[in-house]
Amino acid sequence: MADSMPMFPLNTVVFPGMTVPLHVFEERYRALVDHLLEVPDPGQRVFGTVAIREGYEVGDHGAQSIYRVGCTLQLTEVEPRPDGSFDVVAVGRDRLLLDRMEPGGDYPHGLASVVVEPRVRVEEQVLDRARATFTAYRAAMAQLQGDPFSGTLPRDPDYLAWTLSAIAPLPMAERQSLLEAPDSQERLELVTHLLREELRAINVIPSLPATQVARTAWSPN
Repeated sequence: MADSMPMFPLNTVVFPGMTVPLHVFEERYRALVDHLLEVPDPGQRVFGTVAIREGYEVGDHGAQSIYRVGCTLQLTEVEPRPDGSFDVVAVGRDRLLLDRMEPGGDYPHGLASVVVEPRVRVEEQVLDRARATFTAYRAAMAQLQGDPFSGTLPRDPDYLAWTLSAIAPLPMAERQSLLEAPDSQERLELVTHLLREELRAINVIPSLPATQVARTAWSPN
């Protein structure tokens, strides 16, 4: 069932587990942060985001077209600034399905429902291929600009799928397809294919990949 949820469309695709820093200065999004800070339980300071297909995060016209599958975010850090803006950090929690944006109100909001993730048994060969492909990609990128990932990959298939999806330097449409994949096995198969395509491109033309979004940049909302 869809419920009303504060919404913060962004020019990037957010995945569960992803850390998202934001600089919040536009009045409607400052109102959104004020609303969340009034929630007594910090664990319930949750809002939603979807990627902007066409348009911008800022301005009167803003997003002209948005994707329907997005992610819920929990507000975890808030630093008020003297000018009334906020520097905040939020962490992706669950996928969401946006039914529609709703008009009116002090801040953007829409009707959305949380997507329940199916539990599937991921084949070992799928896991092995995903890890091996990322290891090869990581080595290739390290020669060009340094290691794109710090730490070790998760062993849990679900966490592995989300981690590889979040750090894969891909165009927005391909990142969105990873977010919309129905389960971890299909997500791992898809990210493996996409990283192999990146590797082929690096081997042909040793230049930087299209985007670098292991961690989103500060977002001018």
